[in-house]
Amino acid sequence: MKISVELTLTPLQDNFEEPIINFIKKLRASGITVLENPLSTQVYGEYDTVMELLTKEIKEAFELIDNGLLQMKIVKSDRSNYEPNF
Repeated sequence: MKISVELTLTPLQDNFEEPIINFIKKLRASGITVLENPLSTQVYGEYDTVMELLTKEIKEAFELIDNGLLQMKIVKSDRSNYEPNF
């Protein structure tokens, strides 16, 4: 089953850039489809592959920050080719 996941990692601390950059780089290096914009990161792929990756990388990201928030939305379909039609 294909899924699309939107992630927003928000470290609640002064030094927030490095943990976010590290998290995104690890997602990029995984080989799954990753798209980014200034507000969030989207990942696309097979459910088991994506969720296994996210479980590992979210835990590592949380271990590198003192306090943080992660917002995640999951859609059951691959929306990586979405283009607005308006």
